[in-house]
This record gives sequence, structure tokens and C-alpha cells, in this order.
Amino acid sequence: MTALKAVTALKKARRRMVPVAALAAGAAIALAGCSSGQISQTADQVAAINGNHADVGKIALRNVHIVFPAQGTEYNNTKGGKAVIALSIINNSPSVPDELTSLTTDLGTVKITPATGKTTVELAPQQTVVAATKPVKAATPAGDAHGAAPTAAAAPTSAKPDHADVAEATTDPEARPILIEITGLTKDITPGLTYNVAFNFKQNGTVQVQVPVDAGATERHESDKSGAAEAEHTGGH
Repeated sequence: MTALKAVTALKKARRRMVPVAALAAGAAIALAGCSSGQISQTADQVAAINGNHADVGKIALRNVHIVFPAQGTEYNNTKGGKAVIALSIINNSPSVPDELTSLTTDLGTVKITPATGKTTVELAPQQTVVAATKPVKAATPAGDAHGAAPTAAAAPTSAKPDHADVAEATTDPEARPILIEITGLTKDITPGLTYNVAFNFKQNGTVQVQVPVDAGATERHESDKSGAAEAEHTGGH
């Protein structure tokens, strides 16, 4: 009798296990169906090309890069053409001014267009100068030699010291940045590579920077199946 009871109990246990296994298999199939054809968040992300940085004395260079050429501009980053260098220059000295006198590179001849009404790129104590191809922030339009979009910067903004009671600056250094152009390029400038550029300052000396190239905007690519799969599984998955 004891052996018979044991066999009967074993059969009942096996019968209970069958529905559990079936449910587990069904759940796995459902989960696989929900994820089929979808693109993961990691797959959507594109590595950004960040600018380089360097310091010389009290001068800090930040986000130094060669700008990827936009359509409809005079810049093409190809041999014989023109390119633009963008960056922020900060004078961290509390009392000593400086001046960006020149840039040198084997890529070509560098032309610096200083602030409006200025003949040099002055760096007063605790000031920042931004170089780019167009306004970083909205600003009042101002005419210049390059067309409708302003390319020469206004005088840099004085930073407000924490310990001093000074008036807020009225000019934003990012509103109309200065322009740094490389003309007569000796070679094509290729995204993914870096190029040596020397920044020469009157007081703080020279610093060599390996300048990367902005890779420009990249678009997300999807397969035909991925779009249909995401439409079917929208909501709840």
C-alpha cells in the first residue's frame, strides 16, 4: 500500500508540473515577440566628437575643434579651400591681460577676425572669448564682410567675481563670436583625424593642440521590419 501511494503521489506531481512548464514557455515566446524587430537605445546613440582642451599659463582653451562644413557656406574643408576653428578662450588671470596674436599650422594660413571695432583679440582678466562661425546665442544682427550672418565678435564679457559688487556685463561673448579661418588648405581635412595647431599668446606663450574635426550630424537608420515591429508593439511592451 505504501508503494502504491508513493506512485500515485508522483503521478499527481507530474501532472501539476505540465501546466507550469507550458505557462513558462508561453511567457518566453511572448517576450521574444515583443522585442522582435525593435532597436535598442544603445543602437540609436552616436558617439560625439568632443573638442580638445589645453592650458598655457593662465590661458585655458576649451572645446577646440575644426567645424564640419555646412551646405551653402564658403567652407569646404578640402585642399585649396577654407576651414574654421571653433573654441572658447578663457583668461583665468585675476589681473593680467593677454592677447591672442596668431595661430600657426601646416594646414594653411590662419586669418583671425577680431571683435568689432578691434584690431586684436584682447583677453582681459577673467574674460572669455568664443570663436565660431555663427552666433551661439540669439543676438542683434550686425553687418560684416561675410554677409548677413555676423562673424565678427563684440568685445568679450567680463566675468563677475564672486567677491566683488560689479555691474552685470551687457555683452555676451557667445552672441557674436570672433572668426578663425584656415585659408588655402594644403590637404583635405577629414573627420576622425586630428591636426596640430599652435596658439600663440603675447603674455602666456604658445601651446600646441591636436585639434579634432567635428563629425557633423548623423541620422538614425532603421530597417523596414523595425518600423513595422515598433508599430505593432506600441503600448504595453
